[in-house]
Amino acid sequence: MTDDKITDLFIIGGGINGCGIARDAAGRGLTVSLAEMNDLASATSSASTKLFHGGLRYLEYFEFRLVREALIEREVLLKAMPHISWPMRFVLPFHRDMRFDSETPTSRLLTLAMPWMKGRRPAWLIRLGLFLYDSLGKRGILPGTAKLDLTRDAAGLPLKDKFKTAFEYSDCWVEDTRLVVLNARDALTRGAEIMTRTEVLVAERAEDHWVIHLKNHTTGEVFIRRAKMLVNAAGPWVADVLKQKLGQNSREGVRLVRGSHIVVPKLYEHNRCYFFQGTDGRIIFAIPYEEDFTLIGTTDADHPDPCTAPSCTPEEQDYLIDFASQYFEKPLQRADIVWTYSGVRPLYDDGASSATAATREYVLTLEKGAAPLLNVFGGKITTYRKLAESALKKIGEALPGVGHNWTAGIPLPGGDFPVGDVVKLQDQLKADYPFLTAYWARRLIRAYGTEARLILGNAKTAAALGQDFGATITARELDWSIANEWTRSGEDFLWRRTKLGLRLGESQRAAVDAYIKEKTAPQTDPAQAADPARGDRTALA
Repeated sequence: MTDDKITDLFIIGGGINGCGIARDAAGRGLTVSLAEMNDLASATSSASTKLFHGGLRYLEYFEFRLVREALIEREVLLKAMPHISWPMRFVLPFHRDMRFDSETPTSRLLTLAMPWMKGRRPAWLIRLGLFLYDSLGKRGILPGTAKLDLTRDAAGLPLKDKFKTAFEYSDCWVEDTRLVVLNARDALTRGAEIMTRTEVLVAERAEDHWVIHLKNHTTGEVFIRRAKMLVNAAGPWVADVLKQKLGQNSREGVRLVRGSHIVVPKLYEHNRCYFFQGTDGRIIFAIPYEEDFTLIGTTDADHPDPCTAPSCTPEEQDYLIDFASQYFEKPLQRADIVWTYSGVRPLYDDGASSATAATREYVLTLEKGAAPLLNVFGGKITTYRKLAESALKKIGEALPGVGHNWTAGIPLPGGDFPVGDVVKLQDQLKADYPFLTAYWARRLIRAYGTEARLILGNAKTAAALGQDFGATITARELDWSIANEWTRSGEDFLWRRTKLGLRLGESQRAAVDAYIKEKTAPQTDPAQAADPARGDRTALA
């Protein structure tokens, strides 16, 4: 099928950058189509360490602009999505005998000025870094840095006895995949077309616009969309799309860096995160995860090819176990691991000597002309909204009438309540639906915010929500996710829209998958077949 309409923008990539740009552009009145060859957030954007953070360690690389932008964004984003993001305190244990990588710019400068300090990161330097971290961005919600006595504080209980002192600072947690889906939802309500499981086969310039050939992998149909401008936000595939799909030559490229994580049973009772420093210059986090688990990560390793699925290798598992065991009193074992995941970060290739040192700055390149092209290199979850604003500024250089920035302070779906009211919302939900357990109410608010009530509707009992799949998953919730969140498989729901796959057995996971696939099987209705993209487009129920 050929669509003769010419939209303003066609976006390739349904990760956080693509969906963030789609939302911002649609909100400015631009006509937008977005295609994602798999599920939304199926690659990098669902495999992060789940943090909104300024990047404390980036200060050692003098990336002050990036850190400042990210620090300011933390509170902007907290206010827009208090259901899927929340403040968290980070504990950085310190011991004077600790030694570190001496190749960072800060370490080299310190060694030059004080040769006897080579390989050390003294307490005063950490305090200075944390002072900058507190000062570079405005803080209205998050508390500042504090010093902890680990012999008295609960944070010291799971750690080895040699750690007597720690520094504590603030950053934020985020449900990364839900962030992507909510941006796509908001883009859709503002008029954008969101097509999942729809691959761009090739795109070519035709005088004053782009002709994009697509394939819907659900129906097998091939069709065309037309757009005045193309945005390449394909993440790890950005260079491949640029060269193979668009036939463009470019000196710009990405460095693919694999970040792997392990999940183990809950290691401690408090709700704070640990920031552990290693002698190789790396840091890892140990984070409370899904109430009953601890998430540990991440690694930094060059990844060969975006088409090679990333996985947490045995060597990376051992690295994370050994790293964490240098701090925890009870050593971890490979047998403790209940789940692993890995993602590929598409960093802008700045020629750095190591994956750890590669810049986390994003780079936008614009090719002007009758049919302009914008390429998005790099980026991180925390600064996705600012990246989208920068992208729209670039787009405005090629298309007239783009309009002004608007997304700051505008809540995402379900996030229309004050940051401090999460517990209040949970209590009210449980009071209005007495059949909910405390965990169930918390989970629904943390996933859907004020929209949890739309899912529960007028149900008076759990049975009214339909089939019980275990772990508080009901047919009503699956139906909502199918109708509103582009969910098309058990993997989509259990490992991206939620992480409830951790709480189900194999047969239960199979039952969820079978239910979703039965509900989303391709239609044979001629009216549906008339639009081959429709099978993977979501309209709000």
